[in-house]
Amino acid sequence: MAVSAAALVIALALASTNAPLPTRWTVAISCMVGWGFLAQILRHRISDTSTASIASIPYLAGAFLVPNWQSIVVIVAAESLVGTLKKRPPIKWVFNVAQSAMTFGITILVYRELGGRALLDGAGFQLLPYTAAVAVFFAANTLAVSGAVAISERRSISEVWRATTRGGLVYDFLSAPLPYFFAIFFVAKGVVGAILLAAPLIAVRQVFLTAWQLEQATQDLLQLMVKAIEARDPYTSGHSQRVQGYSVIIGRAAGLSGRQCERLGKAALLHDVGKIHEMYAPILRKPDKLTESEWAVMKTHPIKSAELVHTVSHLRDVVPSVRHHHENWDGTGYPDALRGEAIPLFSRIIAIADTLDAMTTHRPYRSARTLEQVRAELAVMAGKQFDPQLCTAVLNGPFFDRLAQSVVANSTISPQSSTKSVLRTA
Repeated sequence: MAVSAAALVIALALASTNAPLPTRWTVAISCMVGWGFLAQILRHRISDTSTASIASIPYLAGAFLVPNWQSIVVIVAAESLVGTLKKRPPIKWVFNVAQSAMTFGITILVYRELGGRALLDGAGFQLLPYTAAVAVFFAANTLAVSGAVAISERRSISEVWRATTRGGLVYDFLSAPLPYFFAIFFVAKGVVGAILLAAPLIAVRQVFLTAWQLEQATQDLLQLMVKAIEARDPYTSGHSQRVQGYSVIIGRAAGLSGRQCERLGKAALLHDVGKIHEMYAPILRKPDKLTESEWAVMKTHPIKSAELVHTVSHLRDVVPSVRHHHENWDGTGYPDALRGEAIPLFSRIIAIADTLDAMTTHRPYRSARTLEQVRAELAVMAGKQFDPQLCTAVLNGPFFDRLAQSVVANSTISPQSSTKSVLRTA
């Protein structure tokens, strides 16, 4: 699909103009695309599975300097070389090249159709053509990536788009004027100006890279702390990470944004962090069922968890979610016996995820339940222990399929319980 769209766009661009390419146009395109190529080679990681670069800034600058089919061809050539040097898999190589041709081709077509002229020819700033072209570029770029991910992961495009663009829209808005400034700087200073552009390009890349590294370091420290706590109890090893994963799936079923799911994931990861206190150690190591007095002690762990999370300034917004993850919809939970929607939404989600993991892992005093039993239990406890609307969203929508697959992959439930059989269960 991306290849077909790219071919169509290039054909339209070729039909729109066939003027010869002046030498100065060649120099301008080469300089801008050259910096874009360098930015692609120096891509920085933004997650465990994806990377990013600032190549779009010089690429767009080149497109506005020379809004012609030749710019598309040079950008495609640069992306092809990047894919070859990076030894990308053929399907990814083809997609990235086709995506570049399509997005930059559409951008140039929109710019020209709205009256935009080559900045290299002395055209001044043209608000409507420029703004529309930049908006179309970001929309086409994110939708193309989201569509590819949605197809490969069998998810909806809207869901993937929200997740992939979370927080990125602000950066896109702030970076929107940069291609114009880069282009104008080249017009004023020529090749020397293009060389001088290296410093701000590298600086922008370093800002993004440093931000990701700080975020990753924080996440790694949180993971380390949680693993240290769970090392006390071999039967709950990995519990918080699994609850985090289940919570995010449930959050998506509830319609949360990518940013909200990110915060939900942090709250879920830290929901049991209070168990680091020594008072819980002997209880966590006990292989038998707990006595009433031991249960009384364990019921204080949400409070301790919330107190610890509160000490981290950038996590204080999730403190209520951590404190109330053991509250019940009917008001019979702890520590504050909250009822219904008085319970924070994140807490209600974590409660389902927490129980889901508890039911699908083996314990000394009971075996893990099958997915059919889990589904039945969630249905029975809707409106009692759990938010009934959340249960409906999880049990009756397509998300239960993904949730069930995640449970099967992460837990020790009975192997005869498959995802398909769960979905057929009433």
